[in-house]
Amino acid sequence: MTSTPSTSVEDIDNLDALYAVFDDLSVEGGWHRRAPALWPEPRRNFLPHLWRYVEVKAALEVAGRLVDHQMADRRNLTLTNPVDGNLYATVRTLVAAYQLIKPGEVALAHHHTPAALRIILDGCGTYTVVDGDRVEMRPGDVLLTPSWAWHEHSASGPDDCYWVDILDVPLVHLLEPMFFEKHPDGVQAQPREVETSPIAFRWDDSLARLAAQTEAPPHGMAEREIELGGPAMPTVALHVQELGAGFTSARQRTTANSIFTVVEGAGQTVVDGETLAWERGDIVAVPAWRPYQHTVSQSARLVRSSDEPVLAALGLLRTENL
Repeated sequence: MTSTPSTSVEDIDNLDALYAVFDDLSVEGGWHRRAPALWPEPRRNFLPHLWRYVEVKAALEVAGRLVDHQMADRRNLTLTNPVDGNLYATVRTLVAAYQLIKPGEVALAHHHTPAALRIILDGCGTYTVVDGDRVEMRPGDVLLTPSWAWHEHSASGPDDCYWVDILDVPLVHLLEPMFFEKHPDGVQAQPREVETSPIAFRWDDSLARLAAQTEAPPHGMAEREIELGGPAMPTVALHVQELGAGFTSARQRTTANSIFTVVEGAGQTVVDGETLAWERGDIVAVPAWRPYQHTVSQSARLVRSSDEPVLAALGLLRTENL
């Protein structure tokens, strides 16, 4: 029940008394806000950040000895942006993680409303089953798990297998339609063995498509670029970029949030004045509207995951070269 002000509203003759009524009504005057509701350009909230694969992989190796799949659905390490108050996301709308699966292990099937993708780094003999299709996960491949698709992973080869997960979980947190369910049987029955699938972008195919590019992309952020899908999923766009040794990109900012996975090579990215030196397997977070520029010391190939489809659908995608 809402309390009734002891003084009639009509009798109020000063702003402090009026503001007290506002508090009772849970409203706020547009001329007297506790914090601004509008600002001239995107704020610098999430931080540019680099996660080093060699460091996280070492921690995952220890987790491989101490954590089995009875303890968690997935043995992964979430890349939490170090901005104050953040508990989960890598950038505002996306989260990345490194995951390890060991020979003989099965990560049981589940599905959820967030969409996911995997960028495979190391190891052979690992498979994912997505809505009944069993697909091998090979280094360099990018594999999709669309929203609400049943999916599980297993390792039948001799290798520890490592990959990068990227999901739109933070976006779903913001919008609220989060649903999650474990498969009642643990795994999907009688999966179909497939070599090609709409969910699988093979690294060899990506390399061939890059080699066929005769012109650099007009934005100047890479020497060659291809898009996987068009977009790959409704909330996530994927671009594979090739940058030769000695290449320096344009300097760009965009309203899209980006996560770069270094599949090959080495270099550095300067994000809003902060230099992040990267090598194979590393992850670079570039939050929205932060100017960034790549410089390459060893020929590199990057996978850029972004929320461009969301911004484009809302008419809010804006990109500028500086």
